[in-house]
Amino acid sequence: MLKKFLLSIRLALRSLRNNVGRTVLTLVGVVIGIMSVIVVTSSGQGVKDYVLGQFDSYGNNIIQIETKIPAVSKNSSANATQQAQGVQITTLKDADGKALLRIPNVKEYAAGTLGQEVVSYLGTNKRSMLYGVGAAGTDIDTGIKISEGTFFSQQEDDSLAQVVVIGSDIKDALFGSSDALGKDVKIKGMNFRVIGVVEKRGVAGFFNYDEIIYIPVQTLEKKILGIDYVRFISVIVNDISMIDVTAADATDVLRRQHHISNPNQDDFSVTTMQEARTLIDNVFGTINILLLALTSISLIVGGVGIMNVMYVAVVERTFEIGLRKAVGASASEIRNQFLLEAIFITLAGGMAGIVLGFLLSLVFSYVFSLFGFALTFSVTLQSILIATGFSMATGIIFGYYPAWKASKLSPMEALRKE
Repeated sequence: MLKKFLLSIRLALRSLRNNVGRTVLTLVGVVIGIMSVIVVTSSGQGVKDYVLGQFDSYGNNIIQIETKIPAVSKNSSANATQQAQGVQITTLKDADGKALLRIPNVKEYAAGTLGQEVVSYLGTNKRSMLYGVGAAGTDIDTGIKISEGTFFSQQEDDSLAQVVVIGSDIKDALFGSSDALGKDVKIKGMNFRVIGVVEKRGVAGFFNYDEIIYIPVQTLEKKILGIDYVRFISVIVNDISMIDVTAADATDVLRRQHHISNPNQDDFSVTTMQEARTLIDNVFGTINILLLALTSISLIVGGVGIMNVMYVAVVERTFEIGLRKAVGASASEIRNQFLLEAIFITLAGGMAGIVLGFLLSLVFSYVFSLFGFALTFSVTLQSILIATGFSMATGIIFGYYPAWKASKLSPMEALRKE
């Protein structure tokens, strides 16, 4: 039995060697398909790792509270769309953060909001993102590391102090190589003293952390934006094992603060970091499945090419098939020979596709790094197994029918074709 199977392998390989040109052309479709699978899975994993990597600066002991459109789910497109279109929820206050401090498991909080203004120094102007945050901002976001000076205090936040901590790119743009500490920059016609400079952090998505100016949240609210509400509140808990209970307690506190009796009318959302990670995992899982479904089209095209080539091979080698049957070859041996040819083609294409996909992923990673994105297209064992499985399935599915047809040829009719 083994001897007959090895003979089928030898005959399949000899046939492929005798038709190198046709074999190579057939490989192209499979190579492109497998390469697409590798690149798609590696890019999906790379983007997912990149997004989750941004969460690493926030500990698992963080609860994030944000504004939400009432009567819609916090993760719904309606909530995101309406807020993106400019619908403002003005009920979330810094006072809500102070109320949350009464929950036993809450360690501290930092309210936050965003704005944009032109910042100037001695005639040099730069439009910058203003990030208003509480004094605990560096505890919430450990990616904020001070290279010079210090971060502002709670006292400075409560007293509406006109102080700022600037990103490294802001420092370079306004002060160059000179010292920035203690100098005043103008924002909206008011002087703000630079008390700190943040270490270079880089780009996250399309958000450049090095072009941020950090400012006490209450100062930003009242002196620059002219508002009395915040966009989010980040809460640090003491005991992470009780974070879900604390999130439920925070929901109850905020409903009392906002005088909400019907949960459907919540104008805020409460999300733990673990919940956010789970949501990202689910989103990227769905995206990867859709992308794989799209790339499988190229594999189907390659499979059709294999089927056509195998049909041609059956027609061209009808006499050979008849001769083998005449000397005692069984239908299963004939079928195995042609099926093995299809499998060898797809395996060779699969290996070439994996190598090219790996190289292309490296190229993409390098290109993204040139633009300041720490995005790595990582080829995982899972992506290799998926690609190998796809190539094997393609060979078997599209090679079986021609092989079956070859095995059903009558020896007399096959010999008569010569």
